[in-house]
Amino acid sequence: MTCEDTGDRQPHYAALHRLAQAGTEQITQVMLQTAPRMSSAHSLAEQITAALAEQSVQVPGTDSAGEIVSGLAEALAVLLKRRDILETRVAALLEDHPLSKVLTSMPGVAVRTGAGILAEVGDASAFPTAAHLASYAGLTPTTRRSGTSIRGEGPPRGGNKTLKRALFLASFASLSSPESRAYYDRKRAEKKRHNAALICLTRRRVDVLHAMLKHRSLYQPGHEQTA
Repeated sequence: MTCEDTGDRQPHYAALHRLAQAGTEQITQVMLQTAPRMSSAHSLAEQITAALAEQSVQVPGTDSAGEIVSGLAEALAVLLKRRDILETRVAALLEDHPLSKVLTSMPGVAVRTGAGILAEVGDASAFPTAAHLASYAGLTPTTRRSGTSIRGEGPPRGGNKTLKRALFLASFASLSSPESRAYYDRKRAEKKRHNAALICLTRRRVDVLHAMLKHRSLYQPGHEQTA
């Protein structure tokens, strides 16, 4: 954990004894720099200070370990900053695409998922039907067989994993919308487990998505509730 003030690097608190020396107020300030809206920062800092006060064993090599942790934290901060920069660029590219508003009008589809879907599907003209798109994404249930007997359908396997992940993430995020939640809850009421219900929702949303891309039309509420 580090603290910065006017661009100058302050003491590192990666080692437990250094964190204990920082005190409650300093720990609180560090927390609030990272999470300004954290209302429980002071209370949590007090708990940390109290726990550290009970620490009586000094493990050899603690300082060295603290330096390693601090270095890893700094490297992670750089990576996170680069990720934010890339996300901003991706958002700008997505915004400029003619299908941007069509994609993001669908509940659960944000910058990352929208960019992922667009990169793998394009305008969906390569897929004659929604079933073709679902198959490409690996959302078609597979039939389990044993010899000459059929043991039922299992979860879908294979397909375009990047697209499948983007579609699943979008479906999960869409559960906050009434239409997706109603469809998901209906599948759960049919005794389907969470993953199976989410697969059903994702498959249904592929039908809707394919129609949206094909006709360049914005999302219309209620589509997930049918079928």
